[in-house]
Amino acid sequence: MAQHNELGKKGEQLAVDFLLKNGYTIVERNYRFDRAEVDIIAQQDDTLAIVEVKTRSTTDFGNPQDFVKPKQIKQLVKAVDEYVTENSLDVEVRFDIIAIVKQGNKYDIDHLKDAFYHF
Repeated sequence: MAQHNELGKKGEQLAVDFLLKNGYTIVERNYRFDRAEVDIIAQQDDTLAIVEVKTRSTTDFGNPQDFVKPKQIKQLVKAVDEYVTENSLDVEVRFDIIAIVKQGNKYDIDHLKDAFYHF
């Protein structure tokens, strides 16, 4: 497996661990619909947190959260709409980003709540 894929998988697991530690329940991982993949669907109280995980080994080219593009947001919103409808959920939906940067042997984790809005 390519090194960046391994870093991505590690980042997703770190994000799951972070969310669990902060009182979230993991509802789904890697939910796919159409051309979108939702990294993590987590719930805390009556809020469904749709979490996009971005992991980078350096910030030389920008912060991880800067790599969530409008086209990807549009696809995520479409996928989440389908997920909520398919499961007949009556919850608030929030879109978050967990940005992770590897610093030597450590990882800096930044949880950006309401990172973007759906239109």
